[in-house]
Amino acid sequence: MSLAPRPKLIYWRPLAGKELYLLAALLLLPLALSASYLLLLPDVSPLRTKNPSVTSFMLINEARARAKGRKLPRVMLWRGLGDISGNLQHAVIISEDGSFYRHDGIDWESTKKALETDWKRKRFARGGSTITQQLARNLYLSPSKNPLRKLKEMLIARRLERTLGKRRILELYLNVAEWGRGIYGAEAAAREYFDKSAAELSPEEAAALAAVLPSPRRYSPVRDTRFMEGQKERIISRMRASGYLPEEEEEDMPEEEGDLSLSSGTAVLLSTAPY
Repeated sequence: MSLAPRPKLIYWRPLAGKELYLLAALLLLPLALSASYLLLLPDVSPLRTKNPSVTSFMLINEARARAKGRKLPRVMLWRGLGDISGNLQHAVIISEDGSFYRHDGIDWESTKKALETDWKRKRFARGGSTITQQLARNLYLSPSKNPLRKLKEMLIARRLERTLGKRRILELYLNVAEWGRGIYGAEAAAREYFDKSAAELSPEEAAALAAVLPSPRRYSPVRDTRFMEGQKERIISRMRASGYLPEEEEEDMPEEEGDLSLSSGTAVLLSTAPY
């Protein structure tokens, strides 16, 4: 009767020489690639005086369209900040980044809340990006929610703040933001949806454009859905609360008390009694 062969013993030995170097290289390579990705930041100084004709977002959107056999048009009509309605400027800041003039590119409180929301939902559910971060993403990065991409967005945002200043950042953002398929910037959006220039936008039209910024391909500023109506009213209410828009006038004023006239922002009661 033959005996079964004994199993071979597995011997472990410490790595040495070339094996140790190879393991170290395999472990360090991802770290080196991540570091180089984060440290290679774009030079944003030309943006002080030069308006970009194309952004990373535009190229990505057009490449995706080509992959599906479609051609995506690109409409962008550049306008200086002085030629964009103050109504739109205020509506966008109110809806997208209420602390725009107070932060240094990153709203840390908003970022903390976004991280807490993401942790609870176990997914990237909330962005928490400032206008400056959104500009950095549009100009140089991608829509990916990869944490490394998010970190690079923050680094570029800080560089934009140090180099350009708030007015130029807002001007750039309002000219490159997407407002529909192939529609970029406030002027193109105003002409497409309201048949007027960006300088002529009313508070209601500005609120409608600001309301669609988070999802410009899903919603339309001229489609009166229940969601859009709610978003527009929320923005208008916040514009009033900030003091930018006057409060709504009281309705059904008693006629016998006389008419109300405004003089230098002050209500003056005009008597109806004869002289």
